[in-house]
Order: sequence, then C-alpha cells, then structure tokens
Amino acid sequence: MSGHGFSTRAIHDGQPADPLTGAVNVPIYASSTYAQEEIGKHRGYEYSRVSNPTREALEENLASLEGGTSAHVFSSGMAAIAALVTMFKTGDHVICGSNVYGGTPRLFDQIIAHYGILFSYVDTTDLEQVRQAIKPTTRLIHIETPTNPLMQITDIRAIADICHERRAAGQAIDLSVDNTFMSPYFQRPIEFGADIVMHSTTKFLNGHSDGLGGVLVATTPEHKESFEFVQKCTGGILSPFECFLVLRGVKTLAVRMKQHEVNGYAIANYLAGHAKVPQVYYPGLPQHPQHALAQRQMSGFGALITFETGSLDNANAVLRRLRVCTVGESLGGVETLVSHPATMTHAALGEEGRARIGLTDGMVRISAGIEDAEDLLEDLEQALSVL
Repeated sequence: MSGHGFSTRAIHDGQPADPLTGAVNVPIYASSTYAQEEIGKHRGYEYSRVSNPTREALEENLASLEGGTSAHVFSSGMAAIAALVTMFKTGDHVICGSNVYGGTPRLFDQIIAHYGILFSYVDTTDLEQVRQAIKPTTRLIHIETPTNPLMQITDIRAIADICHERRAAGQAIDLSVDNTFMSPYFQRPIEFGADIVMHSTTKFLNGHSDGLGGVLVATTPEHKESFEFVQKCTGGILSPFECFLVLRGVKTLAVRMKQHEVNGYAIANYLAGHAKVPQVYYPGLPQHPQHALAQRQMSGFGALITFETGSLDNANAVLRRLRVCTVGESLGGVETLVSHPATMTHAALGEEGRARIGLTDGMVRISAGIEDAEDLLEDLEQALSVL
C-alpha cells in the first residue's frame, strides 16, 4: 500500500488478514521451528532465529513507514545499535554526535572500541566540525535529531550531502539517524538522504511501555544482507510476542503522536512562561535556536521537553511532588514519563562528560503522554511550587 497515507499504511502494511482464519491481526507465531516436508523443502520458514511470520509482518510495516527497502528488528534499541556497528572492521572510524543517548557512547567506547573500531564525537549541528572529523577510514556518521536530552536539531540533508560528496570521491560513508524521538510520523530521515534509520521500538512505536525492541531500516541490498546476517548469527532478534506488541502499537501511532504533540506543546509553553524555570528545550518554541530547521525537516515537534531547575536538589524536590506524571526512565508511552538525565539516561557519561555537552544536574526531561493536558499542567504547577 505504498501509495496510501501514513495511517492506512500503519494499520495495513505487512498485515493482511490471516489466510487460515481471517484474523485481522497478525497471529503470534510462537514456534521455534517449522515442519519440513522433506530434506531442504519447507514453506519459507526453518527456524525462528532466522525468520518468523510475526516478525516479518512488523519488519515490512516499519520499512513502509520509514520509506526504506527493508527493516530488521532486534531485542532492544541498543541491540540495534550493536548490529549497526557490526558492518565495520578493525581500523574503521565512526563519527557520532556528542549529545546522544548515553548508552550509545558507552557501547562504543567500553565494548566496540576494544575491537579496534575508532570513534569521534562532535557537535553534528556544526557542519564544519563534522567535515573536520572525517578521516580516510571514516565509514559512518551516526546522529540523533532531536538530541537526547538537549533537543538540538541536526540538519539531516546537510549531513547526507557531506556523505554523498565523499561517496562521489570514492569514500563510502553512510549516514545513520536515530529517529526514536520523532517517530516516522513526524520525521522521515530517508527522505532527506539518510542511509539507515534506527529506532528504539520500546518508545513511541510500541507506545505502551510494555515491551523492549529496536529496529534498523535499510535502503540498500548490502545493508539488508548485513543486518539479516547479524540477526541470524547473533540471535538478538525480537520475539514474536514483542513483535505483536509493536504491531499493535503502530496501528495507533498517528493518533497518539498528534496528542503527544498537543500535550508536549502545552507543557513547553507553560514551562517557558514559568518564573522559576530559567531554560526550556523544545524545538516547537520560537525561541529555540533551530526552530526554523525543525520546521523544515519535521512535520511536528513531538513530545519531549527538557527544562532546567537549577540544581540536583531542586530537580529531586520537583520530581518527588509529581502525582499524575510518572517518574521513571524511558519515554514514548501513553503515560507522561519524567526523568532525570544526569542520573538516568546519561549517568554513564560521568560528570565531566555531561558537563562537556552542557547537561546539568538540574535538568529534567518530560515525555508528554496522552492524558488530559489540564491534569498534566496542574501536576506540574503543584510540583514546581516547591522551587
């Protein structure tokens, strides 16, 4: 249904009625293996680490939504990132945004670097820094946009152009984009030249805080072959039940994202006008330094807002008073989740690492859910009264 609208594709692509029963939802094929009629003769499935009908349905669906040629789901977002870097060998070089989810540099520096793959971290909003960081051995530029948690926007098309310029000169550099914060409803990096799109499906794609997962969406046969091989060899695939949960979630992605943004915008505007909140990070605010870029490459501004409380003690005091909002890690669920990046998502960076990217102990990140906005604002009002 490639010619249909987003919501239609989200509900139908990869999900025809079950040919056996007519079930409108893809069944959970909870089978590890499949009967073969004779040696080498089967119905397209041999072993569920290699392929599974529920997983294939989800992968077809996500490839359609992102505009890729194939999608490959893994057991978590970090498993997807780990699969991404298996494309490289000793001596290869990767450029990564300096302000990304803290688990990404932890994986790169504390595990992958042991195999001789080199990593550089730059502010990818500065195109000159990106150009200067490229080495003859650079094979990938990996970005998040908006970034976690400072909501900085990287120009996807401009970074893709840099990669394409190098490719034309004989150096193959791929661009991968972590699109978790926006979901394909609000941002489709492949349309701006990205080669690979990554998500933690745990977040908005699932949408209900009840399952872990990750996905890599590819645009070339070479990437497809590489990611399928990693799924087969490492076994870090998404289970049929988890695939079912994401398929369930994606059906309502469009309507959820609309309400997420309505609430996110309301919260951001409320915080921006609060006398005790010195700084708010949300690309939908006109005062955001990259508001115009966000308008160009995103069809909406999303649900993530970060704000400054001034200190660790202040942040803790505010979070302790929340009653409707839920304090916890993660994001993208139907419930509003409030986290403290310095001690949660970015604790692994250490104090110096956080200071280097401008992440303070007083910052609080909100993932606006789809509750009644009035209730969320009242909860924030009473919680911030402690400041």
